Amino acid sequence: MATEEHLYKVGDRVEKFCTVCEEERGHVVATVTKRGQISRVDCPKCGTRSTFKSKSQTTGARAQAQAGTPYDRTRTYRAGQTIMHPVYGLGEVTAVIEPQKIDVLFADRLRRLIHSRTEDAAH
Repeated sequence: MATEEHLYKVGDRVEKFCTVCEEERGHVVATVTKRGQISRVDCPKCGTRSTFKSKSQTTGARAQAQAGTPYDRTRTYRAGQTIMHPVYGLGEVTAVIEPQKIDVLFADRLRRLIHSRTEDAAH
């Protein structure tokens, strides 16, 4: 039986249950083995570094999170919200940095986006 094996690199995003936050969320790969398998991940919300054993650790929460709200730079977001960006895809708001900036963890990497922008401030 052939198994499809994904090779990961530092900075990739994976879903994992965070025992500190007590919820499943996207984590950032911190270390990988020589064979490209994940060994440790960082939670972008609480900063905890933990081991990553296998996909069997994740729950069904990812399927529920697929229905992210469409990203709109005029809308105000809070940490933990799931958004759907037209270019970057599904992402999770990990932090509100300033009144008009948020960090969002996408499949490829963490990105800083704007939010709470009025149409007048956009020019």
